[in-house]
Amino acid sequence: MMDLGVTTAVQQAEIAQALKASGAIVRLEQDEFRKILSKSESPLVVTALGGVFSKNYQYLTSYKGLCFYCKSDAPIRLPSDAEVVQSKKIWIPE
Repeated sequence: MMDLGVTTAVQQAEIAQALKASGAIVRLEQDEFRKILSKSESPLVVTALGGVFSKNYQYLTSYKGLCFYCKSDAPIRLPSDAEVVQSKKIWIPE
């Protein structure tokens, strides 16, 4: 059986690897996320419904090589020219 220190180290290594694979992810509030979307022509937005005890709405887009993520309690109004992809789940490393 692994001791707690080894288990924690393994988990940290897995998180670090996930970050390397996914690149930089910037978490934004709704208003800032909408500003990023407004700067893009026909932005691609991945959406997902999340939450265990209460529903939340999750959004992911990219802009100038960075990935931007937003989670909100209510749906965000997306630009009419946005290309929206509905995902089953969005997983962001903590």
